[in-house]
Amino acid sequence: MILNNEFKSNRHSVYNLKYHLVVVTKYRHKCINTDILNDLKEIFNRIITSNNGSILEFNGESDHVHLLFETPPQVELAKLINNLKTVSSRLIRKKYGEYLKQYYWENVFWSRSYCILTTGGATIEMIEKYIQSQAGVKE
Repeated sequence: MILNNEFKSNRHSVYNLKYHLVVVTKYRHKCINTDILNDLKEIFNRIITSNNGSILEFNGESDHVHLLFETPPQVELAKLINNLKTVSSRLIRKKYGEYLKQYYWENVFWSRSYCILTTGGATIEMIEKYIQSQAGVKE
C-alpha cells in the first residue's frame, strides 16, 4: 500500500512515479570499470536532478548499469533516457577515449536498446481490486 507521504506534488499533479532503467554497453563489451561507473552515477544524477527528479539507487557491472529514479509526470521519459545515454556516452568517450579504443573502433558506448520498468508499492492485482471496489456513480 502506498502511504500519503510517498506522494509528491507540483502545480498540477500528485504523483509517485518510479522507474528502473537498465542500459547496456554496445555489443555488451565489458568496459565499465570503477572510475567509469562513478562518473556515470554523477552524470546521471546531474541530468535527473535537472529534470526535477532524483536517483534512488544506482549500480552496475562491467557491461550494464541499473538506475532507479523518480521524476514528475511532465518529464517525457523517452527524451530523458535519450538525454541520459547521449550525454553520458559523449562525456565518457571524451574522458576515457584511450581506454575505450580497445573496445570500440567507432564513437559509441551504449547499445541503442534499453529496458525501462515502472515500479511501485502496489501490485496490478491490488490496483484492480481497488478499482473494482469503488462504489460507482449513485443517481
